Amino acid sequence: MVQQYDTKQTWQWNLDHAPTLTTTASQAAVPGNWSWCGIPVNSPLGIPAGPLLNSRWLLHYASLGFDILVYKTVRSTARECYPLPNLVPVLTGSLSAAGEKLPAAEQMNGSWAVSFGMPSQSPDVWKKDVQFAREQLAGGKVLVVSVVGTQDDSVTDPDASLQLLADDFALCAKWAVDNGAHGVEANFSCPNVSTADGQLYQQPQAAGIVAERIRDCIGNAPLVLKIGRVATAADAVELQNHVAPFVNGLAMTNSIAAKVIADDGQLMFDGQPRGICGDATRAASVDQTTMCRQALKGSGHRFDLVGVGGISTADHVHEYLDAGATSVAIATAAMINPDVGLQIRSQL
Repeated sequence: MVQQYDTKQTWQWNLDHAPTLTTTASQAAVPGNWSWCGIPVNSPLGIPAGPLLNSRWLLHYASLGFDILVYKTVRSTARECYPLPNLVPVLTGSLSAAGEKLPAAEQMNGSWAVSFGMPSQSPDVWKKDVQFAREQLAGGKVLVVSVVGTQDDSVTDPDASLQLLADDFALCAKWAVDNGAHGVEANFSCPNVSTADGQLYQQPQAAGIVAERIRDCIGNAPLVLKIGRVATAADAVELQNHVAPFVNGLAMTNSIAAKVIADDGQLMFDGQPRGICGDATRAASVDQTTMCRQALKGSGHRFDLVGVGGISTADHVHEYLDAGATSVAIATAAMINPDVGLQIRSQL
């Protein structure tokens, strides 16, 4: 049986019990011309940072049909994960905006609330592990490292705080590239946290400042920004105008935030919102991909769009590609059914 993430165990336990490395045959390329930010790949199938806790998890999924592998978000200092539960199934239909209150469910039915808080191993650990992942990764695949800056809460001046945050993002990105990453994904959206390090995409000017700082430190290496739900075309245009000179792509949508109601009627997670991932986000994420592609037309900007949210079939992949995505990333379905990549690949 193919190993999958144990939702009843902690993030650290799953990291410590990563799949055993085995030699696996490489998959044939999917017909078509596929690339990630200009780097040729064998298919448009990617897996985002969430499930790829370390090199063994990353290589495990690389052997299961995924060609764009995004190493779990790393920081310039170690960070603990939020306590259990980290993944809570919810009952919901399609979500279009943040702010809903959703009942928790006993069984997974396509969507769940995600509560990890962007934990990270220490740099000494993850830098060596990224090197190993790159050395072991087969041809036709790319290694992307997700990074996030860590906000210094002791700095109260907003401008100074932003500059320090930009420096920290850039440092992590440089370390990632120096240790073998083909490219970097900067996490500008994490609904699990309320601080600026998790919601940069909602502040276009600040997002541009941080993106420029990262670009200055990584040379020509590809840079993608992970963003959350953008409400309007005007918002999409404003964000693109600020970040376009420095990036090669946007990955969307990093969940839609909602509050979760336990069986006893009380709000979970101390009443704080958590990102909802899975089926519930697909329609909104496809619409956002379409909106961002339309915003790019006539703007003079050129970069990739990575479709993320609720993908579990080949038809879903085609929905995103038709909407303007150049590749896709599959997390929830891959964590529930690790063979989903091979299943989709056989149908493309």
